[in-house]
Amino acid sequence: MKIISVFITLLPLVIILNLIMADQALSESYIQIGYEVTLAVPTVYTKGFVGRAFLTEVQQAAAPHFRAAITVEAAVEEENNYYSCSLDILLGDVRVWTSGHLSRFYTTGKCVLELTQYGDLRLKGQNERVGWRSGTSGQGVKRLNLLRTGNLVLVDALNLIKWQSFNFPTDIMLWGQRLSSQTRLTSFPVNSTLFYSMEIQYDKIALYLNYGKWKYSYWEYQPSIKKNITFMQLTSTGLEIFNGKNKFDSIKSNDPPRFLSLEKSTGNLNIYHYSEDKGKFEATYQALNLSCDLPLSCNKPYWICTLSGECSCIRVNAHRSDCFEGNIEGLCGKKNAEMVELRGVISVIKSVSSYGSGNYNNVGKKECGELCLDDCTCVAAEFDFGECNLYKMVRGIKQVEGGSGDIKYMIKVAKGTIIEGYGSNYGLKRWVIIVVGVVDVFVIILVLGGLGYYFVIWKRRKDSLVND
Repeated sequence: MKIISVFITLLPLVIILNLIMADQALSESYIQIGYEVTLAVPTVYTKGFVGRAFLTEVQQAAAPHFRAAITVEAAVEEENNYYSCSLDILLGDVRVWTSGHLSRFYTTGKCVLELTQYGDLRLKGQNERVGWRSGTSGQGVKRLNLLRTGNLVLVDALNLIKWQSFNFPTDIMLWGQRLSSQTRLTSFPVNSTLFYSMEIQYDKIALYLNYGKWKYSYWEYQPSIKKNITFMQLTSTGLEIFNGKNKFDSIKSNDPPRFLSLEKSTGNLNIYHYSEDKGKFEATYQALNLSCDLPLSCNKPYWICTLSGECSCIRVNAHRSDCFEGNIEGLCGKKNAEMVELRGVISVIKSVSSYGSGNYNNVGKKECGELCLDDCTCVAAEFDFGECNLYKMVRGIKQVEGGSGDIKYMIKVAKGTIIEGYGSNYGLKRWVIIVVGVVDVFVIILVLGGLGYYFVIWKRRKDSLVND
């Protein structure tokens, strides 16, 4: 059994360790059964720490190269500090796959990668605790190979693949990789309960913002030819879409791409190529080009992305410094809440399960608002030509030039709350002022007319008495 131990002292930020051995050089792209490597975990937590041991590398004519590594890095989970342990694949400095994408393995003391004699690839911590495994024990696995495509595979003596990283997509799709229909990429913003997903459906490719059990679409690509999508593949020309073996549509890339990414920070879908002149990856395609079209362009709920691309909060109760923060969880019913229309804004996210289908396709604006009022978990609604979208959160709203037209975006507020410059409250307030003004003028006219009439009659009577 080949066992390699690597110990890391506590150093700030990034520590990269290259394991170069006479019988297992980095230039080799495979690891045999019996291999084990240990990476020491610091005893004291340091924010931003990354310790990495490279295991194998693929030498390619075009830089950058693929490398496999185990990584120990500082992480925060529910405001607690930990160190996570993962198996990673890197293209240059970009992590394009990780075993800890969906579930992180937290450990203390050490991080161990082992390819057992039985062919199971495992990550272990203290006391032999297993945090991740390939599940290939007893399947005849002999080697761990890193292919030129960046696909990490476990193969048997006949070179047949028993496990591969391509079957477990993360937030990145590599050149040459295929994703079949009904699979998806997922991306998780830091310190957020929300996450993004790119989903391949039978008739389209769509981006979603996921919140608990609910999801909201914010971009989609429907092929011009109506055919069922079997799979899609990233090639030298872009993202190609197939029905069976036949390509029938594609999203073009101006330069030969290296990978497609569902961005963790923005939720945008980008295709990247490598610029040799600049020595870095650059986006050659973006699904969304305007920042206000991104679902979380403003990092706070109840904030609006303005025409200038900046974020502005909704003012409440005529106090220009007070931002409306919602705080209406569980609030429902006409006695306790009301819907206020935000004029000149629309939502860039659309509820997947909207009331615009089935028996509700002719619902009116008033009924749309009442549907939200009756639902204690609903906080906003958007009405558009008979379609009513209900929302469990107020995110992704932007200001539109020339007003929102027939689209009416409404938020739920406590009864009597005045939204400054927006909505029914503001309209009611202005209407009351107009009516009161008209009534006051009418009363003044009546009083002046009465006084005038009185003085005219009094003068006539006085003149009549004098004449008599």
